[in-house]
Amino acid sequence: MSTRPRPSFQAIYLQLAKILAERSTCHRLSVGTVITTLDYRKVLAVGYNGNATGLHNGCDRAEPGNCGCLHSEENAVINCDAPRHTEKVVFVTHLPCVQCAKRLINLGNVKSVFYGEDYRIKDSIEILKSVGIEVQHLPLSPQ
Repeated sequence: MSTRPRPSFQAIYLQLAKILAERSTCHRLSVGTVITTLDYRKVLAVGYNGNATGLHNGCDRAEPGNCGCLHSEENAVINCDAPRHTEKVVFVTHLPCVQCAKRLINLGNVKSVFYGEDYRIKDSIEILKSVGIEVQHLPLSPQ
């Protein structure tokens, strides 16, 4: 029997989000998102930040916070075709911004959000908690 430590599902999916972030075309910040079922048995959607499909692979502007890229959470929500009644867990490399927090709320039945790194504005924590979504910082492990 193996005695090596097994990584938690949370650590695995946050690491997957980190790998997905490598596909980002944003020049300022690479972010990745994974949405799973509550039992962690299925990946429901993934996303990373970048421009819309078919547009050039880069930011529209250099202005921080206004680069024109779709956020990773936004892309994951767009890609998630699970019904609202399906309970969901979200893993993001960085704490979602306020607008992405609202998108995750509207996705329906998100129970938890795990994030690896802080975002410059932390208002989304209270917004998510106010509707009963657990928010947990889980520092990203180096690869």
